[in-house]
Amino acid sequence: MRIVTYNVNGMGARLPSLLRWLAEASPKVVCLQELKAPQESFPDGAIRDAGYGAVWRGQKSWNGVAILARNSQPTEICRALPGDPDDAHSRYIEAQVDGIHVACLYLPNGNPAPGPKFDYKLRWLERLIAHAAQLVSAEAPVVLAGDYNVIPTERDVYKPERWVDDALFRVEVREAFARLTRQGWTDALRAMHPDETIYTYWDYFRDAYRRNAGLRIDHLLLNPPAAARLVSSGVDRDVRGWQKPSDHAPTWVELRDTGTG
Repeated sequence: MRIVTYNVNGMGARLPSLLRWLAEASPKVVCLQELKAPQESFPDGAIRDAGYGAVWRGQKSWNGVAILARNSQPTEICRALPGDPDDAHSRYIEAQVDGIHVACLYLPNGNPAPGPKFDYKLRWLERLIAHAAQLVSAEAPVVLAGDYNVIPTERDVYKPERWVDDALFRVEVREAFARLTRQGWTDALRAMHPDETIYTYWDYFRDAYRRNAGLRIDHLLLNPPAAARLVSSGVDRDVRGWQKPSDHAPTWVELRDTGTG
């Protein structure tokens, strides 16, 4: 079972590329971020025609998350991260797909830092850590997939010295991410590629994709039952080179199906 996280950076502009990629890659589960569209504008018909059921939470112009499932309808569990009922940002949704508990998240960017946006990011991280502490011990496999806007280590960024004061790489953010993983979550991409230079995002500017001047900010974290089924992980890097691409590439894990040994 292939589970993917993909920040599309605008569903309207990226729908043709998304549909092409779905047809070519045929993943089982896809977590999308930055839909940048209100709830009623989600292209449910086109997604269904491509063979996918979907649950989503839209927001005009900003944010937005969705979970797609091939040949099935995800069963929505919740559509907001617990801990702040006044947070109206569409950044989190959870669903069950074929016995897998999937959370799709879009963590705040946090820039400029320090400042109110960075404070919001830190509060959001603490809410995620609190909620994840309950999910990690679930008997069912759980996958926390999304654009975390966190560069975990210096290996995960081109020229880390340029990012020291950025909200994606500040010490407070990296320490919070480390506390999250210490609960028992496996960083699937790094677990399968411990020493590789592997990125999931390349800026549109300064020819970053061609130079491979990227970041690793899209993560799939697995609880122990999910990690026990981990077969492989990777990045569909070539999608970033398509015409009118997102600045992110689809990032995935392959989990062994139950009953296959």
